[in-house]
Amino acid sequence: MIVAHQRDVLGTRMSSADAENVLKKVLISPNEGWGGYVMRSFEIGPYGHTPKHQHAWPHINYILGGKGILHLDGKDYPVEAGSFAYVPGDQIHQFQNISSEPFAFICIVPEEGDK
Repeated sequence: MIVAHQRDVLGTRMSSADAENVLKKVLISPNEGWGGYVMRSFEIGPYGHTPKHQHAWPHINYILGGKGILHLDGKDYPVEAGSFAYVPGDQIHQFQNISSEPFAFICIVPEEGDK
């Protein structure tokens, strides 16, 4: 069981050369009793982006704040607070912040997706 606030969770900066200004926080994982899945929060700073990449596992995203673009399998989708997306496995994808304000979202993946 866990009841907490994300402000109290230490984050890690994405170290990929293809990522810019991205902070990741692991909120709930098998360590807290959720076997097989991990819920993370991401904050992308002004005009930053995650790497454009693909992997075998799917993920679920919920946009908490800001405005951005989800690049998914060759198309760009505008997203903002309240938007949500299912990204299937093996699809090329990337999140981009298109403003000077922080862009934040929740990302849920199978455990193997948070290595």
